Amino acid sequence: MAALPVYTWRLAPDGLATRRQLRAQGLRPGGQDVVAQIERPRYRRGPLVAYLYRVDAAKPVRPMTPARQAALDKANAARRTCPECHTDAGYVIPAQLGMCVPCAYPDDEQRAA
Repeated sequence: MAALPVYTWRLAPDGLATRRQLRAQGLRPGGQDVVAQIERPRYRRGPLVAYLYRVDAAKPVRPMTPARQAALDKANAARRTCPECHTDAGYVIPAQLGMCVPCAYPDDEQRAA
Protein backbone atom coordinates (compact mmCIF):
# COMPACT_ATOMS: atom_id res chain seq x y z
CA MET A 1 0.00 0.00 0.00
CA ALA A 2 1.39 3.36 -1.00
CA ALA A 3 1.49 6.25 1.42
CA LEU A 4 -1.31 8.79 1.10
CA PRO A 5 -0.53 12.41 0.29
CA VAL A 6 -0.98 14.58 3.37
CA TYR A 7 -2.24 18.15 3.08
CA THR A 8 -2.40 20.85 5.72
CA TRP A 9 -5.76 22.03 6.96
CA ARG A 10 -7.67 24.07 4.32
CA LEU A 11 -4.97 23.53 1.69
CA ALA A 12 -6.34 20.46 -0.08
CA PRO A 13 -6.50 20.74 -3.89
CA ASP A 14 -9.77 21.22 -5.76
CA GLY A 15 -11.54 18.03 -6.74
CA LEU A 16 -11.06 16.35 -3.35
CA ALA A 17 -13.60 16.37 -0.51
CA THR A 18 -14.29 14.77 2.84
CA ARG A 19 -17.32 12.56 3.46
CA ARG A 20 -19.21 15.46 5.01
CA GLN A 21 -18.41 17.74 2.10
CA LEU A 22 -19.56 15.06 -0.34
CA ARG A 23 -22.78 14.58 1.61
CA ALA A 24 -23.46 18.33 1.54
CA GLN A 25 -23.27 18.09 -2.26
CA GLY A 26 -25.66 15.12 -2.32
CA LEU A 27 -22.86 12.63 -3.04
CA ARG A 28 -21.24 9.61 -1.38
CA PRO A 29 -17.81 8.01 -1.88
CA GLY A 30 -19.40 5.05 -3.64
CA GLY A 31 -16.76 2.45 -2.82
CA GLN A 32 -13.75 4.43 -3.98
CA ASP A 33 -10.54 4.30 -1.98
CA VAL A 34 -9.20 7.21 0.05
CA VAL A 35 -6.87 9.28 -2.15
CA ALA A 36 -5.40 11.71 0.41
CA GLN A 37 -5.77 13.05 3.90
CA ILE A 38 -5.71 16.43 5.58
CA GLU A 39 -4.35 17.11 9.04
CA ARG A 40 -5.34 19.86 11.42
CA PRO A 41 -2.72 20.45 14.11
CA ARG A 42 -3.86 20.63 17.73
CA TYR A 43 -2.13 21.96 20.82
CA ARG A 44 -0.58 19.17 22.95
CA ARG A 45 -2.47 16.42 21.10
CA GLY A 46 -2.18 14.51 17.89
CA PRO A 47 -3.53 16.13 14.74
CA LEU A 48 -7.12 15.72 13.58
CA VAL A 49 -7.16 13.66 10.39
CA ALA A 50 -9.81 13.69 7.66
CA TYR A 51 -9.74 11.45 4.61
CA LEU A 52 -10.32 12.86 1.14
CA TYR A 53 -12.16 11.33 -1.81
CA ARG A 54 -12.34 12.31 -5.47
CA VAL A 55 -15.46 14.32 -6.23
CA ASP A 56 -15.59 13.22 -9.88
CA ALA A 57 -15.69 9.53 -8.84
CA ALA A 58 -18.39 10.07 -6.19
CA LYS A 59 -21.88 8.69 -6.72
CA PRO A 60 -25.23 10.27 -5.86
CA VAL A 61 -26.75 9.50 -2.46
CA ARG A 62 -29.31 6.73 -2.58
CA PRO A 63 -32.87 8.04 -2.11
CA MET A 64 -34.75 7.31 1.12
CA THR A 65 -37.37 4.63 0.50
CA PRO A 66 -40.49 4.17 2.64
CA ALA A 67 -39.10 0.89 4.01
CA ARG A 68 -35.78 2.50 5.00
CA GLN A 69 -37.65 5.40 6.63
CA ALA A 70 -39.83 2.97 8.61
CA ALA A 71 -36.75 1.04 9.77
CA LEU A 72 -35.03 4.27 10.81
CA ASP A 73 -38.11 5.44 12.73
CA LYS A 74 -38.32 2.08 14.51
CA ALA A 75 -34.62 2.17 15.47
CA ASN A 76 -34.89 5.74 16.80
CA ALA A 77 -38.00 4.82 18.82
CA ALA A 78 -36.10 1.92 20.37
CA ARG A 79 -33.32 4.28 21.45
CA ARG A 80 -35.89 6.47 23.25
CA THR A 81 -37.83 3.65 24.97
CA CYS A 82 -36.79 2.89 28.55
CA PRO A 83 -36.28 -0.86 29.16
CA GLU A 84 -37.39 -0.48 32.81
CA CYS A 85 -40.67 1.44 32.57
CA HIS A 86 -41.30 0.85 28.81
CA THR A 87 -42.23 4.47 28.12
CA ASP A 88 -40.94 6.90 25.52
CA ALA A 89 -38.52 9.15 27.41
CA GLY A 90 -38.69 11.90 24.78
CA TYR A 91 -34.90 11.81 24.38
CA VAL A 92 -32.27 9.22 23.51
CA ILE A 93 -31.58 7.06 26.56
CA PRO A 94 -27.95 7.56 27.69
CA ALA A 95 -25.91 4.38 27.14
CA GLN A 96 -24.14 4.91 30.46
CA LEU A 97 -27.42 4.74 32.37
CA GLY A 98 -29.20 2.14 30.24
CA MET A 99 -32.56 3.55 31.35
CA CYS A 100 -34.37 6.87 31.59
CA VAL A 101 -33.23 9.37 34.22
CA PRO A 102 -36.25 8.93 36.55
CA CYS A 103 -35.69 5.15 36.60
CA ALA A 104 -31.93 5.55 37.12
CA TYR A 105 -32.31 8.05 40.00
CA PRO A 106 -35.67 7.39 41.71
CA ASP A 107 -34.56 8.94 45.02
CA ASP A 108 -33.90 12.34 43.40
CA GLU A 109 -37.44 12.46 42.07
CA GLN A 110 -38.93 11.77 45.53
CA ARG A 111 -36.81 14.54 47.10
CA ALA A 112 -37.96 17.06 44.48
CA ALA A 113 -41.64 16.37 45.21
